[in-house]
Amino acid sequence: MRDRIYITKSDFEKLCRLVDGRRAANGIDREYLDRLEHELDRADVVEPEAIPRDVVTMNSEVRLKDLDSGEVKVYRLVFPTQVRTENCISILAPIGTAILGYRVGDIIEWRVPKGIRRLQVVAVLYQPESQGVCDV
Repeated sequence: MRDRIYITKSDFEKLCRLVDGRRAANGIDREYLDRLEHELDRADVVEPEAIPRDVVTMNSEVRLKDLDSGEVKVYRLVFPTQVRTENCISILAPIGTAILGYRVGDIIEWRVPKGIRRLQVVAVLYQPESQGVCDV
C-alpha cells in the first residue's frame, strides 16, 4: 500500500462535502466515512489537469485484478447517488474507498467485510480528467 495517493482538487472538495453531509445526516455510514476521511487526509491534492492519466479518480473506469482469486473485473468509481449499474462502485463501498487515488500497477490491501482483499490496478480505461472532463 502506498503512503500517499493522488486526488484532484475538485474530487477532494466534493468528497469532503459528502463526508460532512453524511455525518450530519446519520451515523449509519460512520465506519466507511472514517475510512474515506483517512484517505482524504493522506492525499496529495492536485489540480485536475495535473493528475497523472493512470490514477483512479472519481468517475474513472478501472480494471482490477483480485490477487487471491485471479479474477479481473471492471468498475466505475462513482458517488453514492450515481450507482446505477452492476459495474458502478460507490466511493463509500470498501473497494471504492480503497482504489481512489491509486495508479496502474499499484497493489492495494484493504479490509472488507469478508477479510482482507488484495487488488492490483491493471488499467485505467477511462479517466475524466485525461479526457478534458474536469468537473463531472
